[in-house]
Amino acid sequence: MVNASMPSQGVKAVRCRPIEPADLAAVATLLGEGFPERERGYWDRALARMRDRLVPEGYPRFGLLLVADDRPVGVILLLFSTDPDAATTVRCNVSSWYVEPSFRFYAGLLANAALRFENVSYLNISPATNTWPMLEAQGYRRYGDGQAFMIPLLSRPEPGVAVHAVDADCCGVIEGVSADVMALLRRHAGYGCISLVCVDRNGAFPFVLLPRPTLRRWATAAHLVYCRSTDDFRRLAGNIGRHLLRRGIVIAAMDANGPLPGVVGRYLPGKSPRYVRGANPPCLGDLSDTELVVFGP
Repeated sequence: MVNASMPSQGVKAVRCRPIEPADLAAVATLLGEGFPERERGYWDRALARMRDRLVPEGYPRFGLLLVADDRPVGVILLLFSTDPDAATTVRCNVSSWYVEPSFRFYAGLLANAALRFENVSYLNISPATNTWPMLEAQGYRRYGDGQAFMIPLLSRPEPGVAVHAVDADCCGVIEGVSADVMALLRRHAGYGCISLVCVDRNGAFPFVLLPRPTLRRWATAAHLVYCRSTDDFRRLAGNIGRHLLRRGIVIAAMDANGPLPGVVGRYLPGKSPRYVRGANPPCLGDLSDTELVVFGP
């Protein structure tokens, strides 16, 4: 996104600062310019959800704004969250970076400011193909190389498994599921996800899947956005598939580095790769509290 052109003449000061609630209308306008394939309502909803979500103390709620003489000319959204299975680990999904063309000389300033936080694992889950080399130059590495599309219904269900759905208003607890993970399940159900806990003699295994309306032209699908381990999904795929079928969902997708053994499907290398910068990448299958969920597909 950086180019060598100089900014417009007559500008006295260009700086980065955190986005404030009063900036949201201007931010939505900038994002509409930068991502014209998205309607204005998409950004209004995304920013409203960012306004209302929990954010770790000491981190920006929305992200950063590039201002020239106090006029917004660039934006980068930052979704900070804690790892639900390791609450001391902070993650940041870097998303929706845009700078007006005449100020792209300063785009690096915005990107560097976003990466200044120490002991944070940064995720980029929707990079354009032409930005992959730039991400690697910034210290990102690819941790998810492609996507697996599966039909979990065709897997043999494990015996003795109870599948519990968790909705946004659920106030109960499930033995073996921590309070933080129960909060994640409720929160994601509020975003329109399907939150499940499979319970058997081995314990309790939480999953969150996001329905993907963009695939409904040929089949109803859902993307796995939280699990503790892809091995858990592989083992319980048949049980999950039967629950999804009752909701009219046949296809499940997930981040992967190869086919999932024992689950019928197809692996597509290079599709929607995921990048991380930092020492604590999420496990494959964990996109909780990222733009995919908070903004919606």
